[in-house]
Amino acid sequence: EMQLVESGGGLVQPGGSLRLSCAASGFSLSQYVMTWVRQAPGKGPEWVSTSSASTTYADSVKGRFTVSRDNLKNTLSLQMNSLKPEDPAVYYCQRGTFTTYYTRGQGTQVTVSS
Repeated sequence: EMQLVESGGGLVQPGGSLRLSCAASGFSLSQYVMTWVRQAPGKGPEWVSTSSASTTYADSVKGRFTVSRDNLKNTLSLQMNSLKPEDPAVYYCQRGTFTTYYTRGQGTQVTVSS
């Protein structure tokens, strides 16, 4: 069974940093397009980043967020720096693109508050 499990969320002050991890099992994420998506309360899913041969980012996170892959650990990471009040959401990783995905994790909550 293909699974994704996110971790690393929490409470951070504005300007702080968090590193989210997405552990894959049942498949090798190095072979797939992987996407980070976030969803704030009362809002629809928002695309954050897609990693394939290259990595693209939403304008809202460009320069602050960085995606990396650890193929040995079969893990996708999202390093989030300079967190802003508009960044709080549940963050999900998914196998596939933003609009067409095949596996999604349960999400991890990110809260930004002073």
